[in-house]
Amino acid sequence: MAISDDGSLATPFMKCLVRLVRARDSYGLWKGKCDAELLANFTVTEEQRRAIPVIGDPDPDVLWRLDLFYAAVGAAIEERSGLLISRTMEISDEGIGRVLFTTRRLVVLSKTLRDVHRFGFNTLGRCAKTGTALVKDAMMSIEAYPDVARA
Repeated sequence: MAISDDGSLATPFMKCLVRLVRARDSYGLWKGKCDAELLANFTVTEEQRRAIPVIGDPDPDVLWRLDLFYAAVGAAIEERSGLLISRTMEISDEGIGRVLFTTRRLVVLSKTLRDVHRFGFNTLGRCAKTGTALVKDAMMSIEAYPDVARA
């Protein structure tokens, strides 16, 4: 289990991710778990990553975590910008795809997804850093083209 003591769980992005994970717990099974335990499945060590086969469809649990991660990115962009963000994500059976975030007439973030079968981060700190960087990139696009973002 990946317990984080580096403060990464205190970042706005990780707080958003935790909120989304808890919101999807419709039966209350994770109510007693701490935030680090909830997010432990987002960490994948190099040994675990090497053991995951890339032949066949991506695992439904991996797709669920991928969806949650990018939903948290979209929600964090909405929180920071005050704009409604739409997310489109498409993934092929080979684990290749794209996620696209838009607001009004502006594409705020476009990310190519590869090797989805092995989605995860070495540490929760890396997850926080990646999510925060994606939100920052989207905010830079919104700030560069505010008229298009609000058109």
